[in-house]
Amino acid sequence: MKHIFLNLKRFDIPREYSGVNSIASPQEWGTYIVEKVQEELKEYSADDVEFVMYMPEAHIINAVKERKEDSNLKIGCQSVFREDTAKGGNFGAFTTQRTGNSMKAIGCDSTIIGHFEERKDKAGILSEAGVTDFDAVNRILNKEIKAAIQAGLDVLYCIGETADQQESWQEVLKSQLTIGLDGVDISKVAVAYEPVWAIGPGKTPPDREYIRKIACFIKEVKSGIAVTYGGGLKTDNAGMLASIPEIDGGLIALTRFSGDIGFYPEEYLEIIRTYLG
Repeated sequence: MKHIFLNLKRFDIPREYSGVNSIASPQEWGTYIVEKVQEELKEYSADDVEFVMYMPEAHIINAVKERKEDSNLKIGCQSVFREDTAKGGNFGAFTTQRTGNSMKAIGCDSTIIGHFEERKDKAGILSEAGVTDFDAVNRILNKEIKAAIQAGLDVLYCIGETADQQESWQEVLKSQLTIGLDGVDISKVAVAYEPVWAIGPGKTPPDREYIRKIACFIKEVKSGIAVTYGGGLKTDNAGMLASIPEIDGGLIALTRFSGDIGFYPEEYLEIIRTYLG
């Protein structure tokens, strides 16, 4: 089974507001993306490949409504809160928080947790409070993962090392895996490896052997878990990533990196065709 994930971050923000969206108005953005790709994705069997799109919360309902009954496209949200509603318990007092039950109720199938942007935010908050225990973030993410699975959502769990952590990458990734997935049913989880040290303009991405080494390590720590490349699946690296037997898919974000950068449905489909062959 292959897994093609798409993290749409905040790509809905129009260019006049300093965003990268020039494909549709924010009101129609989620609808537009689903409508432009779901028919083409039917070329692939749901038994062979999973397609999941993680959208900003504002667009999930429209995206789910646009999805056809025979579509093999899944819609997901961008992380969930570590607590949730419960019978005889909290009925919904979660101002500013996005709970797993709320996302399941509006049609989500999955959620992305631990993306390096989320990790950075949580680490910054903890640092302001004087917390220097780096594993605190992993413990918080573990609660989010358990809350998501309890709500009936699958999870894409992101892990990765920063430039400062590269020399101790084994220790860092092992902690993220063992603490983050402690007590978790890994049949509900796929891992996305993000080489944080290589993400961004002007940085050199890891080569095939480095990615394979990481994938093998992850599968040694968590036997049987699906491992995808989270450093950006794109047309330029799709063939290389497809040639790594230990890599089970990839995470797409931007599809165009020059000119009018942004996400474009037709380029998303081209990446998929290149990767899957």
